[in-house]
Amino acid sequence: SPAPAGGAGDRAAPGGGWRAAPGGGWRAVWFEGPRRVRVRPVPAAAPGPGEALVRTRLAAISTGTELAAYRGRLDPNLPRDETLGALRGGSFRFPFPYGYASLGVVDSVGESVVSPPPPGSPGPGDRVFAFVPHKSAFVAPLGDLLRPPPGLPDERAVLFPYLETAVNLLLDGRPLVGERVVVFGQGALGLALTALLSQLPLDRLVTVEPAADRRARSLEFGADAAVCPGDFTEGSGDGSRDGAESVATAVREHWPEGADLVFEVSGSGAALDGALRSVAPEGRVVVGSWLAGGPTALDLGGFFHRGRVRIVSSQVSRLPPLGPAWTVARRRATAWQLLRDTPLERLVTLRTPLERAAEAYEALDRGAALVALLVGSASGSEPGSESGSESGSEFRPD
Repeated sequence: SPAPAGGAGDRAAPGGGWRAAPGGGWRAVWFEGPRRVRVRPVPAAAPGPGEALVRTRLAAISTGTELAAYRGRLDPNLPRDETLGALRGGSFRFPFPYGYASLGVVDSVGESVVSPPPPGSPGPGDRVFAFVPHKSAFVAPLGDLLRPPPGLPDERAVLFPYLETAVNLLLDGRPLVGERVVVFGQGALGLALTALLSQLPLDRLVTVEPAADRRARSLEFGADAAVCPGDFTEGSGDGSRDGAESVATAVREHWPEGADLVFEVSGSGAALDGALRSVAPEGRVVVGSWLAGGPTALDLGGFFHRGRVRIVSSQVSRLPPLGPAWTVARRRATAWQLLRDTPLERLVTLRTPLERAAEAYEALDRGAALVALLVGSASGSEPGSESGSESGSEFRPD
């Protein structure tokens, strides 16, 4: 059965509860081929000057880029990420380690005979978040470690990337007072975005999602209405166009002229086609999905050309052109603050030990889980503890 979630508070005793792999090493998740995951033993490392050794409590599997990489849908020559130090320099050519959402506890900090760590740097026992591949423990520069707000549940803190990406989508979309807004896709990112949009003074917020349980969650997270796309199917051809037209008709039941702003975060090219048909003249479509796996067929006919529809690509690695006052640090501070009141841990439906990571990826791949967490050996408290999940038993698998 899945391991319990949790944490031991914002600070923990250094060295407590962590079990190294046989021989003193660590364990790391590697993608060895399309839909093939293995947890490998890797050598342990000691932190150097300006670095920290962190024991992993929880790691979150991304249902966007990470799941596309697991499925082998990404260009093997494409850099994994040039903005995150732990992923810089590698590509999506198998085999490779991956992941970028880990929450843990600082075990030790490398000593320097030249200068002490900068003021405010995390120290032994501090809880930290890092954009690193999934491992039982890791070494990272002190400057790469983020400090979650005190009291934030572990399961919410580890889902920080979803909230930061949702904030970036809002910065790209720039929703206005009284606007009519639609979100296509109610996976983890779509629900995080819906939660933030629901706090704005919009005319109405409508979501589009084929799965009934996710539509229900959408309403819980603040949507005014949740639309089922019906025969909306992936791919090209008349079936896809019919689906795009049917979902546009459903959206226009709320606003005959169409929506002012549409966010597409479903990962479906067919959904993007429907999003373009659902927007009003001069409307904006913000695309947050990585439409991986090949070309995307779109019908850019008269409705698009004469309607002067604008398509905006949004990706969290880059900030929108908002001026020099907006920095990545400011965006992250904003996301942490918003995360205090956004219970994303309610979306967690699967928790499994790191050693059984393959089971979590398989469940996400077949749609049997919404959000999956890998539980590290440093996570030892019982559910319901101060830093554990507050989601309620209905979201925990039996």
